[in-house]
Amino acid sequence: MIDIPIMPNESVLIDHKLVTLLREGDKEAFTKIYQRYWMVMYMHALKMLKSENDARDIVQEIFTSLWLKRQFIDPKVNLAGYLFVATKNKVLDLITHRRVRLDYLGSLSSFTETNGNQISARIEEKELLQALQYEIERLPVKMKQIFEMRIHEHLTYIEIADKLNISDKTVKKQISNAIQIIRPKLRHLSIAIIFLSRL
Repeated sequence: MIDIPIMPNESVLIDHKLVTLLREGDKEAFTKIYQRYWMVMYMHALKMLKSENDARDIVQEIFTSLWLKRQFIDPKVNLAGYLFVATKNKVLDLITHRRVRLDYLGSLSSFTETNGNQISARIEEKELLQALQYEIERLPVKMKQIFEMRIHEHLTYIEIADKLNISDKTVKKQISNAIQIIRPKLRHLSIAIIFLSRL
């Protein structure tokens, strides 16, 4: 048993003795340090964080670290000051981490609001092109040829008609028929309606 008389004017000497024993792995010395400083550290953390759970977690983390790193503690350290600074630093780290996280979430939210529709449209456009090509492959041969010249080569009705030696009315009819076939199958893609209406 450690029998150290607790007298105010001997507080520093007691701390030095406890630290010396702690460095040697004395669990009873660690318990006494815990009992002496837990409440002071907790109240300090609570005052800064306004959260009982966070304050408890901070103090627990500091004491865990104190035990794990006990061999590296300076035996002449001002224990009260050491624990006070450790508590303050842990609290500030937590506050900074939360502020950075909130800033990140704020930026992410702002980015989503600004670019969300554009991103969604790009994803839907890619899906449209894949689905559209699948449906085009299933069109009758002549209709498929005319439709592909229109959407892939971006030719006008007249240009297509000239290349195929048919009337532009035939081209228009073939494209119209292709749209009538394809549109119902792409109804789940809102961008498809806009795309097909422009043909």
